[in-house]
Amino acid sequence: MWLSHSKRCLDANWLGHALGVQCGSTGLDAQNIPAIETLLGCSLGLVTLEVSADTVRHVHNSLQEHLFNNTDLFYNPDSAIAQICLTYLNFQYIKDLSPIHDGTSQTAPLLEYISYYWGSHSREGIAASVNTLALRLLDGSNTNISSGIVLSHSGDNWDHRARWSNPGVFKRLHGSAYLGIAERAVGLLDMMKWDLGTTDLEGNTAMLWAATKGHDTIVNTLLEQESGTPNTTDQVGRKPLSWTARNRCEGALKDLLEKEGLTPHTPDKGGSRPHSWAAGNGYGGIVEIL
Repeated sequence: MWLSHSKRCLDANWLGHALGVQCGSTGLDAQNIPAIETLLGCSLGLVTLEVSADTVRHVHNSLQEHLFNNTDLFYNPDSAIAQICLTYLNFQYIKDLSPIHDGTSQTAPLLEYISYYWGSHSREGIAASVNTLALRLLDGSNTNISSGIVLSHSGDNWDHRARWSNPGVFKRLHGSAYLGIAERAVGLLDMMKWDLGTTDLEGNTAMLWAATKGHDTIVNTLLEQESGTPNTTDQVGRKPLSWTARNRCEGALKDLLEKEGLTPHTPDKGGSRPHSWAAGNGYGGIVEIL
């Protein structure tokens, strides 16, 4: 399941730790981590170790495709992987790690994979148990190391050292919007009244994060709220409309254009307008809509 549904190649150490996590546990028992020899011995010859890269893979791409496309083999695999990821991130020793991330932790080799991809697995495999674990993690999203890993290495202009000096700058709704977990965002909005104009240390609202990452479902959800404003800007003066045009999110773009009070042709600090971003990326349909 892990090999056929992971988002990237897994090295032997990562895979061993992933298989060693027990859902519902509060920590990782080292005795549960299987050795690579054990894994290969149990695989009936279907799995091999790529020694040069220290990665574990199926013996042939056709097997990978068969396992991925045969939906009857594994029940809701992304949900199962997401549950393991979130169980891992909620371990106390992971929470106790410094949120300022300067490299892969030797004590938590699976941390980078899980931090990058638990949101993707959660989006593709929603389950009540996953939502509960996600909420528990996002409760501490302004101090947990996984947020620091993602934000400091995702290409976003984010001063991950400075952000930790300002408690609460990356709240649960920001995290849900960033990761694109629509069900979690809806649940948070139902639970309490949020000020959707609240910005993080970078000056981004939840809507800006959702638009920046191309999560149009969350953009639409936030626009439905009374306090959802389409004219918030990031540090370079770019509005959600520019980001939806740049990311080809047609549904969210149409909803933004219908929002009262929108100023659709205001340039950002670099002089670019939404239609400039769409045209620059070759999105003729988006240009026509604008």
